Amino acid sequence: MALMPVADALSAVLAGATALPGETVALDAAFHRVLASNVTARRTQPPQAMSAMDGYAVRAADATTVPARLKIIGEVAAGRPFDTALRAGETVRIFTGGVVPDGADAVVIQEDTVRDGDGVTVNEAASTGKNIRPAGIDFKQGDVLLRAGSRLTDRDLSLAAGMNHPQLLVRRAPKVAVLATGDELVMPGITPGPGQIVYSNGYALRALARAEGAETVDLGIAADTVAATTDGIRRARDSGADILVTTGGASVGDHDLVKQSLEAEGVEMAFWKIAMRPGKPMMHGRLGAMRVIGLPGNPVSSYVCAFLFLAPLIRALSGRSDVHHRSELALLGRDLAANDLREDYLRARLETRTDGTLIATPVNHQDSSLLANLSFAQALVIRPPFAPAATAGSPCSVFRLPL
Repeated sequence: MALMPVADALSAVLAGATALPGETVALDAAFHRVLASNVTARRTQPPQAMSAMDGYAVRAADATTVPARLKIIGEVAAGRPFDTALRAGETVRIFTGGVVPDGADAVVIQEDTVRDGDGVTVNEAASTGKNIRPAGIDFKQGDVLLRAGSRLTDRDLSLAAGMNHPQLLVRRAPKVAVLATGDELVMPGITPGPGQIVYSNGYALRALARAEGAETVDLGIAADTVAATTDGIRRARDSGADILVTTGGASVGDHDLVKQSLEAEGVEMAFWKIAMRPGKPMMHGRLGAMRVIGLPGNPVSSYVCAFLFLAPLIRALSGRSDVHHRSELALLGRDLAANDLREDYLRARLETRTDGTLIATPVNHQDSSLLANLSFAQALVIRPPFAPAATAGSPCSVFRLPL
């Protein structure tokens, strides 16, 4: 099978990926969930004109010329309005958040006044609207302030609460099951035997999926047999996973049994080779409603493919409006040789110069087994197929890696 271009492979992964059904959750459970519908303000904020400072509510006309002596006729605190309108020459003591009484149109801060019994001397001229928050300055009832498809931040939750919403309708979080394959793998903390290595891919994959808003299921490590791999596939399906991610066994060796096992279970394969580096032996297919992404075993290849394909798929199933990664323009920090027929994703460090210029310097060793360089990297430099040699200072496109 010919190598599939990266753009075509991503289109195949995202084909038919529509938002999962909505569910209503309490605000505290809505952090980083994706809104399934617009959120409209149920109230006006603030509902009435309120004082922005501690001081005295006045008629600006009474304190245009200073010093001005005014009579104190009451007090306003937050939650305790004053129900009498001010007349000429009158004022009320007011605190931050207090409702500005009828007749008043300015607040003089207490530092600019001197109180004497039931009177106060204003020493700073007042102006209409000064130190007053008008009704609706934040938002008005009926305003649409949070839109469907947005992923809720901590500030969004505060806004939703202020709009008087105790619950929100959000998309169900996609469930991602991760299955490793390979007789050579042992869990962290175990001393590897001859020819064995410590399993690391799943930790990055599950963390990446959770960071994108998915729930994860760890299916452990399957031995290099069709029976063990098939059992893992069935456990993913039985768990209700929306996405099964396998890692390892995606190549063409005698012990690479994932494709064979997937097809035996009825998975319709869309592709299994991509024109990219790292990550050529990646697979994608469907098993009923469950989408399957078969990642290479090398840790860098596994992570880069997950970043490029799994993350957008999770976003699409979550109903997000920002499905695709956004590339940024940078300048190369070192020379690069010409590229071949595969699209390259080079691990790189980023530096921002004092003038704001972004510099991307690919690490020296791009081998797909090097975990230290992957951890060290902050971005991927994107090199199109057959890109000519490039010198330091040449423009390039980068994807920032998650922090």
